[in-house]
Amino acid sequence: MRTEQLIIFENNDFVAVNKPSGLLTIPDRHDNALDALSTRLKRHYGEIFTVHRLDRDTSGTVLFAKHEAAHKYLSQLFESREVEKYYLGIVNGELPAPAGSINAPIMEHPVQRGKMVTNAKGRPSLTDYEVQEAFGIFSLVKLRIHTGRTHQIRVHMKHLGHPIAVDELYGSKEPVKLSAIKKKFRLGKFTEEETPLLARLALHAWQLKFTDSHGVRHELEAPLPKDMTAVLQQLRKHKKA
Repeated sequence: MRTEQLIIFENNDFVAVNKPSGLLTIPDRHDNALDALSTRLKRHYGEIFTVHRLDRDTSGTVLFAKHEAAHKYLSQLFESREVEKYYLGIVNGELPAPAGSINAPIMEHPVQRGKMVTNAKGRPSLTDYEVQEAFGIFSLVKLRIHTGRTHQIRVHMKHLGHPIAVDELYGSKEPVKLSAIKKKFRLGKFTEEETPLLARLALHAWQLKFTDSHGVRHELEAPLPKDMTAVLQQLRKHKKA
C-alpha cells in the first residue's frame, strides 16, 4: 500500500497514519528496516519526527510531527498523559465483567528478553477495558491505556486470563480460523489446507484524542483492518442464539 493511502489526517504540524500490522514504526537495532513507517514518511515528506510508536504487529493510529516545535508539544502531551489512547482487541474467551480496570505494575521479564510481566516491583500501569461484543470463544474489547508501558495491553489481558488472540508472546500463536467459529465447517473439495481469517496479533490502535497547540480538538480514528473485520463478521454470523 502506498504511503499516501495510509494517511488518516494531516495539517501543517503533524500527520496521523494508519500503520499496517507487520510494519515497524521506526527502524530498530536488530533490523535496519528500509520499509519502517518513519522511513517511508521521510521519503514522502523529507523531514519527519517520531512522537510515539506501536508494536510491529499492532495496527492503527500513529502520530508523527512535521517540525521540531510540533514534536516537542506533542511529545509533552503523551508524556503528561493528555492524549486519550483507545484500542480495539479481539481477546480469547468471555470476560467475567463487562467493564473494568487493570491496575497492575509491569516490568521486564527477569529471564526472557523482550517480554514483560506483571510484578509488584514494576512500573505503575493502568488499562481500562469495556466489552463491545461477546461471542463465547472470543470477545471484542475496547481498551484505554493511561500509561504507555511496553506491551501493556497484551500483558494486562494475559493478567486477566484473556490474552489477545494470536499473541505468540503472551497467549497462543494459533491463527483464527473459520473452523473454530463455524460448527459444521468443511474444507472445499480441492482445498488441502484452511486459510486463516487472522494470522497476526488481534490488536488495533483505534483512536487518539487530544488538543493541539492551537487549541483545536482532534479525534483521529483508524478503521478496523480487513482481517479483524472478517473475524468479527464470521463471529456475528455464527453466534449462538
